[in-house]
Amino acid sequence: MGNAILKRSFDIFFAASLLLLISPLFLLICLILLITEKGKVFYFQDRMGKGGKPFRIWKFTTMVEGSEKMGNGTITLRNDWRVTRVGHILRLSKLNEFPQLINVLKGDMSVVGPRPLVPADFAHYSEEAKKAIGKVKPGLTGAGSIVFRDEQYFVTYAGQEPKQFYKNIIMPYKGEVEKWYSEHHSFINDLKLIWLTAISIIHPTNLFIHKWFKHFPPRPEELTYKWLRAQMEGQE
Repeated sequence: MGNAILKRSFDIFFAASLLLLISPLFLLICLILLITEKGKVFYFQDRMGKGGKPFRIWKFTTMVEGSEKMGNGTITLRNDWRVTRVGHILRLSKLNEFPQLINVLKGDMSVVGPRPLVPADFAHYSEEAKKAIGKVKPGLTGAGSIVFRDEQYFVTYAGQEPKQFYKNIIMPYKGEVEKWYSEHHSFINDLKLIWLTAISIIHPTNLFIHKWFKHFPPRPEELTYKWLRAQMEGQE
């Protein structure tokens, strides 16, 4: 109970403080999107929350309208044609995630937790993973966000059909990672994950999370950088 109160208090303080700090940038992005995206500033989508209850997630618009019904659906590839010019910059810098601070203030999300998925993707988790993940609020960042920051590279260069690679390779490991968080979350671990998130923005391919946490689920071979490099070289 005490940890829950501490976590919620930190969420409110962190989200409110960061929103205030970045408000000039936030408003600038809104203005740019108003001009470039025909007034469509925010993107709303149903995601799975704590207890398996869906909620509406906030994001800045980064893709063409109706993108989830085009191409590979909810899977985004490297240089995906559905991503707008401004959206590419927002996605690369992760600025498109900033509106989720509103979800944190509303109580839909926490600063740190499993990444919230759309219902169709959440259904690919094992029953064990679903049960564990459902015990905690989804997060703005977390173990899954750090480990899968480069997800688009793997689905793009895997040499396999993206949806099948995502379902058969990425989702089982993602389930293990998010299940690990559910079983090991604490205020101290949350602070470590926030720090690792900052590091990953500068150094996306870092593997510090495996060094900072004992018994962290090891990556399957198909999600290692050695394997990815081999796939990319083979496609040159």
